[in-house]
Amino acid sequence: MVHTIGDNNSLFNQFIAEIRDVNVQNDPLRFRRNLERVGEIFAYEISKTFNYSEKDVQTPLGIAKTNLAEDEVVVASILRAGLPLHNGLLNYFDRSENAFISAYRNYNEDGEFEIKFEYIASPSIDGKVVILADPMLATGSSMELAYKAILTKGTPKHVHIVSIIASTEGVEFVKEKLAGENITLWMGAVDPELNSKSYIIPGCGDAGDLAFGSKLG
Repeated sequence: MVHTIGDNNSLFNQFIAEIRDVNVQNDPLRFRRNLERVGEIFAYEISKTFNYSEKDVQTPLGIAKTNLAEDEVVVASILRAGLPLHNGLLNYFDRSENAFISAYRNYNEDGEFEIKFEYIASPSIDGKVVILADPMLATGSSMELAYKAILTKGTPKHVHIVSIIASTEGVEFVKEKLAGENITLWMGAVDPELNSKSYIIPGCGDAGDLAFGSKLG
């Protein structure tokens, strides 16, 4: 199942617009905060899919019956661009466990690349809801690798894959490679193209560099 939140008019679209806008991008603090705010909205929408049960909450004047989520959550992100998005998800899933995956594009002399996996820090995910986040879903290769990496830590109840901006090609790649898996895709917006360097068009540029500054290599 694929949910594209930006298809419905809401304040979410303002945050996406600012993430894309070259003028707003000049302020890294604002860019990071917009990634974080989008993460908060994703968290709210994903929470609607959880299992709930009625609990008694003691107030100063009596007992309030409230439906509360039962699911245990692990928020997992691909470093480094995923950190502000991760923090937004964590603002709402504030009792969740956390996982971090290091994956990157390794370019050769011809400008072609392969996705390299280096490191994962994760609790057991057995029976838990995993939210796997990366701001950009371009080719989909890094997301497939991250998904397979997180599965080495157990068998989750369900996996929600979250990306702010995706390419049509990337979404189709993930749907094909992970067909039959117990996953839901959550996108902010889906753009039609990838350029020769596999950047999303129109996209927003390099989310990691915009959030944290340019890197060597």
